[in-house]
Amino acid sequence: MASSSSSSSSSTAHRNTIPLIFTFVSFLLVLSSLTPVLSLPISSDSGHRNQTFRPHQHVQRLKRSPDGDVIDCVLSHLQPAFDHPQLKGQKPLDPPARPKGHDSEDAVTESLFQLWTNSSVSCPEGTVPIRRTTENDVLRASSIRRFGRKIRRGVRRDTMSSDHEHAVAFVNGDQYYGAKASINVWTPRVTDQYEFSLSQVWVIAGSFGHDLNTIEAGWQVSPELYGDGYPRFFTYWTTDAYQATGCYNLLCSGFVQTNNRIAIGAAISPRSSYKSRQFDIGIMIWKDPKHGHWWLEFGPGLLIGYWPSFLFSHLRGAASMIQFGGEIVNTRSTGYHTSTQMGSGHFADEGFGKASYFRNLQVVDWDNSLLPLSNLHLLADHPSCYNIKAGTNSVWGNYIYYGGPGRNGRCA
Repeated sequence: MASSSSSSSSSTAHRNTIPLIFTFVSFLLVLSSLTPVLSLPISSDSGHRNQTFRPHQHVQRLKRSPDGDVIDCVLSHLQPAFDHPQLKGQKPLDPPARPKGHDSEDAVTESLFQLWTNSSVSCPEGTVPIRRTTENDVLRASSIRRFGRKIRRGVRRDTMSSDHEHAVAFVNGDQYYGAKASINVWTPRVTDQYEFSLSQVWVIAGSFGHDLNTIEAGWQVSPELYGDGYPRFFTYWTTDAYQATGCYNLLCSGFVQTNNRIAIGAAISPRSSYKSRQFDIGIMIWKDPKHGHWWLEFGPGLLIGYWPSFLFSHLRGAASMIQFGGEIVNTRSTGYHTSTQMGSGHFADEGFGKASYFRNLQVVDWDNSLLPLSNLHLLADHPSCYNIKAGTNSVWGNYIYYGGPGRNGRCA
């Protein structure tokens, strides 16, 4: 999902092009995939759980990040996106022009990076870093169909019948060609494996029925998807209200990554602490006026890649709503409202250093220009559990505080 900056430096890596074969053998699934990769430096660690299988050849011990991830450097034209029939045989596009008024040197509260780059490792030019999917990642999912996807969820609107709860700010009633914000990064507690807590930007078009199109990016904590409680940079897209299309990160063909320094799905570090140092990440999504694709930028000017316009129906044109804020899943697995936290786990009223924030909220107009928000609406569908408040000042522009602890004396 926050909001920011990310740093990584390159080092000489042992490069060995090998087929990456994911083989998940269980009574649920047998899955294999062949992907040429350049492996990161060899590690001497002996705790090599969750290693994916490589039949008929030696399994190299690749360098792990402190969060346990293995990052593979995949040749950019062989990443998952290019399995899509309309992308086969193509290569990633060159970067488009940024929106007018965009300052990639926007000052951030503190600098952030991803844990896998902490030891000065990055992927070579011509490759993209992809977090390796393991057997355990798939087996954690409540079903094979669910793996890597959001199932039966709502976006804002009336969620009384849904297990998804929101505290969001949104604008609608116009045509929007992108959005930008810096999102405070925390480590909210998620109390059930099948729940998550995220903070993100939504770009939305279509009705809230079966034809809903969304593009989403920010940070999330999802034990089901990642197997831990770290906040991780993520993306998502759908063109049919989360039914059959779309996925998280690079878990299906769709998003085309162009950056060799940022791994989508990798953990973000450091994180904010209560009454202490605050960290945020910058997210910008905008529509390239020339080709119509939707591009993603992370941190201070790091172009991550793009969602091709042909993936969508309504978002082949403009968005009709932009949304900023938090979302959690409440499974009520204990019979009560979940104690899964949103944002920092504290209510919006506590303010800076205590509540989580989005700052410098902007939208992109038809002329590819960044503009401040007008007619901002707020919605907390369970305000006793998670709430939101907005403000404006000369440094943060439009901003919001949001979040909460979940179950409490007024939220049962």
